[in-house]
Amino acid sequence: MHVSAINAILSFSASLVLHEMGHFFAARLARVRVTEAGLGWGPKLFGVTTNGVDYQLRLLPLGAYIRMDMSTLQKRPLFQQLFVLLAGIVVNLMLAAAAWGSFFGTLNLVLALANLFPIYQQDGWKMGMLIFRRLFKRRSPVVEWSFTLYPAVVGLGVVIRFLCF
Repeated sequence: MHVSAINAILSFSASLVLHEMGHFFAARLARVRVTEAGLGWGPKLFGVTTNGVDYQLRLLPLGAYIRMDMSTLQKRPLFQQLFVLLAGIVVNLMLAAAAWGSFFGTLNLVLALANLFPIYQQDGWKMGMLIFRRLFKRRSPVVEWSFTLYPAVVGLGVVIRFLCF
């Protein structure tokens, strides 16, 4: 499969934007206010505010994000919170199925699976934190730090394993 740089950039950007749109619409369904939506990192190139949402395009198209009212989200039932967090992953899985066998489909499958890992700030990590807090009925610093650091330690072990053997 030959993939041009333009195809890779556009596919990656589209996958990220559609992933975040899943969170966006799920938040709206859960009646959680979305305040900002953006594509990219770095300095803002362009922005427009519509219906109370500040849409931004940033210099480096390496990520996308949705900023929502977290205090409102945290007051919602656990099911609704998980629904909002899983929505982006579900969108990527649907795109992967629809574009199966193409670069775009493979990219969406990889993004969906990568977001399930409990890596800091990924959707899987956020869902794990919600579940642990619900199970313990409070925050548990030992559990939360262990859950946050464990994937990094495992990843470091894998890297060392491949570099040394």
